[in-house]
Amino acid sequence: MAAVDDSALAELKRSLEGEAILPGDPGYDEACKGYNSMTDRRPGVIARCASSGDVAAAIHLARESGLPVAVRCGGHSVAGLSTCDDGILIDLGGMKSIEVDPDAKLVRAGGGVLAGELDRATQEHGLVTPTGRVTTTGVGGFTLGGGYAWISNKWGLACDNLVSAEVVTADGQIVTASKDENDDLLWGLRGAGGNFGVVTSYEFKLFELGPTVLGGLALWPMSKATEVLRAWRDYVADAPDELSTACVVLTAPPEEFVPEHLQGQPCLGMAGCYIGDPEEGSSVIQPLKDLGPEVDLIEPMPYTDFQAILDDANPPGLRNYWKGVYMTEVSDEAIDTYVEHASPPLAPMSAMVIFQLGGAVERVGDDETAFSHRDIRYLFHPISAWEDPAEDERQIAFTRDFAAAMEPFTADSLYLNFTAERGEDAVRAGFGDAKYERLVALKDKYDPENLFQLNQNIKPSKGAGAPAAA
Repeated sequence: MAAVDDSALAELKRSLEGEAILPGDPGYDEACKGYNSMTDRRPGVIARCASSGDVAAAIHLARESGLPVAVRCGGHSVAGLSTCDDGILIDLGGMKSIEVDPDAKLVRAGGGVLAGELDRATQEHGLVTPTGRVTTTGVGGFTLGGGYAWISNKWGLACDNLVSAEVVTADGQIVTASKDENDDLLWGLRGAGGNFGVVTSYEFKLFELGPTVLGGLALWPMSKATEVLRAWRDYVADAPDELSTACVVLTAPPEEFVPEHLQGQPCLGMAGCYIGDPEEGSSVIQPLKDLGPEVDLIEPMPYTDFQAILDDANPPGLRNYWKGVYMTEVSDEAIDTYVEHASPPLAPMSAMVIFQLGGAVERVGDDETAFSHRDIRYLFHPISAWEDPAEDERQIAFTRDFAAAMEPFTADSLYLNFTAERGEDAVRAGFGDAKYERLVALKDKYDPENLFQLNQNIKPSKGAGAPAAA
């Protein structure tokens, strides 16, 4: 492993508007932490950038030193792709600017903005754009990987609503990607991750919603799971785009709103939201409420509260292993298999999710963005989360075995934002062979030496720089 010359580090420290944090510096240990503690790493230097110029300086150091470079927005990469050992971590957490133009219905967000921060800023104007389902998710990684949001059935993926971006490329140039300038780069940013540069700001379309929506959570005992899942499947198959739902097997928390006999027990949960006027949505959501949950917290609430509704169940610092596999069907047999294997999950913070997809996502042409598999209607997302490192092997085996059991009902394709595995097979499954080859040509143009390889990597055609271990 190459080392960074002391004089080069000193120059980086002098040149940054932000700060360069080195091992042993105050705050270094805290700055290393990400969402998934299984992927904690020790970078040789953390460049906490405050501007695009800072990012360019960090890229220059990475090129000169030959060290691996990772990029962090919110640090939620379950595969550990937002950090590295010994190399250079470009931390965008200091780039928090948010500029809302309510008349044009556009918002520009810095590369380090989190989902909750963007939601709060846009809701001041009664506007929204698709953001993560956990408020600490980085807007950047979420968008570049596609970005399924609660409002996606109505208004598309985060990447679909990306109008333009400021990007620092592998040669340190600061460029704009839009329909009028470097449109091929914008196409690639819409779903192909951080393969082509470091995005330092994003411009998104905005839509009118809020401040109040009809949404929340409901819980049933596992004895009702099969019945409720079949009724849910049948109802959402023809539901309007305004209805967004997901079902999940989880361990009921020891909270006052949960009946005592359900606390600590595996339960079937449902999260749902009506994207529109709450009064209009009441009749749309009522058939799901009529399924008789023992806990019914679906009610009018601020949009920002609904966006944070899963935060407590997804705290940072746990050990995490996930899958994100598209489902071709939710047949009776698929439901039976899901219920059998999901109850109970091995750890109290684990959650076995099935998301309802479709709507506006499906209506975008496959060639319009790098993101693929738009015709899929469901996503199987087992989330295993635990604390004890001694449990790693058992928890990972549980998740893999569960995914294997569901394989007869899943497509040969992946949602890479939710995928813990890396490698060319996984990336090809994320895009399909034809689109993968188009992405290789784009990689050849913008990053032929594969400087940006700590991602779901698209290798350039000459094979430069096989992806470094995360």
